[in-house]
Amino acid sequence: QVQLVESGGGWVQPGGSLRLSCAVSGVIVRINDMGWYRQAPGKQRELVASITSGGSTNYADSVKGRFTISRDNAKITVYLQMNSLKPDDTAVYYCNADVSTLVIPSVRNYWGKGTLVTVSS
Repeated sequence: QVQLVESGGGWVQPGGSLRLSCAVSGVIVRINDMGWYRQAPGKQRELVASITSGGSTNYADSVKGRFTISRDNAKITVYLQMNSLKPDDTAVYYCNADVSTLVIPSVRNYWGKGTLVTVSS
C-alpha cells in the first residue's frame, strides 16, 4: 500500500555532489518524520539525516555541513543533497518514513529498497 522509491544514486568522484530523492506513494493521510539511512558493506545501518513534519532537522555528525535534508509535503517527497562527498560516504542509502494511511490509520514505519552511492576516484 505504501511505497517509498529512492532515486538519484550513482557514482561520483570525491568532492562531488549527488541529490537523492524519495517519493512516497499510497493513500496517505499523514507523514510524520522522514529520514535517510545508509549501510556500508560490513557495517550496520545508520541514520544520516531526519526531518520532522514541521521541518526540524537532525544530522549525523559525519555529514553535518555537507548534507542537507529537505521535504516537499505537496509532492510527498524527501530529498538529500550531498556535497563534498568522501569515499566513506559510499553505501546503500535508504529512505524511511512514519506514515498513516486510510487503510491503516495508525502510524507505521516504512522503508524504501535503497539506492547505491559510490564515491571513488
